[in-house]
Amino acid sequence: MSELTAIGLALPASIPSPTVGVWHVFGIPLRAYALCILAGIAVAIWLTDRRLRARGGAPGAVLDVSMYAVIAGIIGGRLYHVITTPEPYWGKDGNPWAALRIWEGGLGIWGAIAMGALGAWFGCRRHGVRFLDFADAAVPGVALAQGIGRWGNWFNNELYGRATDQPWGLVIHQWDQSAGRAVLDAQGTPVVIGTFQPTFLYEFAFVVVLAVVLILLDRRFALRRGQLFGLYIMGYPLGRIFIEKMRTDTAELILGQRLNVWTSILVFLLGAVIFWWTGKRTRISQPETDGVEK
Repeated sequence: MSELTAIGLALPASIPSPTVGVWHVFGIPLRAYALCILAGIAVAIWLTDRRLRARGGAPGAVLDVSMYAVIAGIIGGRLYHVITTPEPYWGKDGNPWAALRIWEGGLGIWGAIAMGALGAWFGCRRHGVRFLDFADAAVPGVALAQGIGRWGNWFNNELYGRATDQPWGLVIHQWDQSAGRAVLDAQGTPVVIGTFQPTFLYEFAFVVVLAVVLILLDRRFALRRGQLFGLYIMGYPLGRIFIEKMRTDTAELILGQRLNVWTSILVFLLGAVIFWWTGKRTRISQPETDGVEK
């Protein structure tokens, strides 16, 4: 550190966090959390459209299917969050109506993926798209959407890890969730509660790498239909377990582990089953012919 300082390359003391997460334009509140989610969805739809058309999909098919996937994913994500974090809504001094305030943050990725996949399956059935083709085309974009959405947690000063004094530590303010901004002290200065591990940034970096790896695997290997989908479902929990262990926000515990750790393990196993089943199913449905026409 002293050598860097001597040549004028001192590292920053910490990563700043926003003090405002909502802006009012003509009286309409624009929340950064919602904008990040929407930006992620837009990137996912754009990339999925390119990849599905490369697989022979019809132009516009992704928009048709995505309408069902996005709506179902948002509903599923909110339901998972409310069920697994019930205290603010159903506990003492909780507000059940707050469960509907999705714009204030709170989407569980597991519920979003599960319900989003169900919505995509339904949309594929409605519009004549093969679901596994759609899923394989979508998963890199879905991973990127998760990463972009995590920046909404940065704006909301939430979901951080343990306290740290490292240069990449994240400054966290005392936050007024309903107002969407930092609490101010008597002098009008945002109240800082400490510097913490930026778990949102770790997850962002991980899912971007995951998206790139999925694209490269898809190009490099002759994967069978549905196997890339299985690899995504296996891959995301690997990073999520480590990131989850860093987080300090309130969570349900089972046998001393956060609920999302156990969920990650189960989802990984589900992904392994999907990877195996889709490969086995394709081989059965398309047997080798040894060059003989049948």
